Parts: sequence; structure tokens; C-alpha cells
Amino acid sequence: MPPTRLHYRVAIIGSGPAGWTAALYASRADLEPIVIEGKDPGGQLMTTTEVENYPGFVKGIDGPEMMEVFRQQAERFGTESVFDVVTDVDFEARPFRLTLDSGSMLTADAVIIATGATAKALGIPSEKTPGVSACAVCDGALPVYRGKELVVVGGGDTAMEEATFLTRFASKVTIVHRREEFRASRIMLDRARANPKIHWKLNSVVDEIHGNPGVTGVTLRDTRTGKTSEFPAGGVFVAIGHLPKTDIFRGKLDMNEVGYLKVQHPSTRTSVEGVFAAGDVADPTYRQAVSAAGEGCKAAIDAERWLASHGIHG
Repeated sequence: MPPTRLHYRVAIIGSGPAGWTAALYASRADLEPIVIEGKDPGGQLMTTTEVENYPGFVKGIDGPEMMEVFRQQAERFGTESVFDVVTDVDFEARPFRLTLDSGSMLTADAVIIATGATAKALGIPSEKTPGVSACAVCDGALPVYRGKELVVVGGGDTAMEEATFLTRFASKVTIVHRREEFRASRIMLDRARANPKIHWKLNSVVDEIHGNPGVTGVTLRDTRTGKTSEFPAGGVFVAIGHLPKTDIFRGKLDMNEVGYLKVQHPSTRTSVEGVFAAGDVADPTYRQAVSAAGEGCKAAIDAERWLASHGIHG
């Protein structure tokens, strides 16, 4: 279904925890927002089978089920949503103009960007095996990983942080890195090296992940000789970075060298007045559902106050 109107006071791009929380707060303020859900409705949680660290869900909840709860709560207060993708934005026009993949176009007085980020992948089909994760803080404490020998792939600060965190639950953590040099900061690298539970497989890449359901091991390839070897593991954590979904905003909003949108902390204001950003699209540090939801709340309040200051009320 196309948007029901041509103009909205608030348009929210993205439908993960940040987007739906922004919609909840904006709709309760009678701003009648629209959510353009994007290519991946629900965001990264749609591929998470169990969420145990979001407050309020004592026994945990499946990621897709959680996002459906978020959706229903926002829609209860009047949020409109469309299964469409924003392909272009004009932030120089007032009101702002959004072009959708379906060919529709709409305008909005304020825009909240909550397009999220995606974890960089190894590029092998077997990484979709249950037991492969891109977030140790999210999944590391799950029973499936406790007491197991785990593999962390990567050589930056994220990999060191993930490996160190996982030693709380795993019997052994092996960091697999394609080189002997690391991008990680010295302090993070030294901390990992000093941890007796952390082991190293350098000049190596993961060619294959074995086991289904559950991980039983990986095939490693030596980057110098090309030889392969089998390595036992009860889980794999891919920590080679994230890519924020900001391509359509390049040249239109300030972002860092990786592409994360810059906001004027502690607010969610971007470099364009009336445009706000929330969640993983502007957060290279925490990347948690609960922090994204909190930023979505802040973005909606920022947008409401900005609109009110310009005489546009709910």
C-alpha cells in the first residue's frame, strides 16, 4: 500500500528498535508519523532467534516476535507504515522530500533516520549456520555457548572486546586473524594477550563452518601457504566490523569516515536542521537493541520540540 497522504509532520526511515520507538513516541505526541520500513523490516533483530537482554522479557523473546510487538504498539497510537524503500532524499527543500522505490513521493517537516547497520560477513554460505553470531554481548551468555571452545574472527578492537567478553562463559576463545598485524589499539590487544583463556590463529581465515544445527568446527586456510586444516569449535563470532546503511545520505549529511551519521550529542540532531538520527546508523560503539530504542525515544522528542519551535504541533 502506498502512503495515505502526500505530507507528514514526521517521516521515520527504518523499522528496527530505534524506528519503532521513535514512531511510538511521535504518535503519542499526535504527530501522526509514517514509518518507511526499508529493505530489511525489523532490522538485525529479524535474524536473532532469542533476545534475552532486553528489559521486560523475563524469559526472552524471538527477535521477529519482539519487532512485531514494537510495531503493534506504535500502530496502536496511530503510526502509519509502508513496506517501501527510500531511494532518495532532498534535505535542501522545505518540507523535506522523500522518493520511494515504488515511485511514490512524500514530504515531511521532520525526518528521523533509523536505517541501522549490518554486520560485515565472511562471505561463505555456512556462516548462516545456527551458532554463528555477530554480537558477543547479545548472544555470548546463551546456554549454547557456555563452556564451549569458541572462535572469534577479526583483528580490530571489536574482536578483542568480543573475545575478552566471551571468556566469561567459554572454556577457550581462539581469535582467528588473516595477518600478524592488528588494527586493534595497543591497550585492547595487550588485554586480550594477557587473558589465559584467549588463544590465537594468525595468518588464517575461515573457509568453512561445520555443523548444522550448531557449530562443531571450522576449516581454516593459511593465508601464506594456502593449506587448510580443521579446527574444533562450538561457536563462531564474526567481528570484522559493521556497515551503516547511509549510502543515500552521502553528501547530504555529515558522517564519519566509515559512514556513521554524526549527531550533536547529547541530542540526535544531524548536520541538517530538522533531520535526526537514532540507533545503529549513528552508533558505532554500543549497537544494542535497548540503546537503539532509547535513541529512538530521544529522536522523537527532539523532533517534537523542533517542530513546536517552528509552530508545527501535534
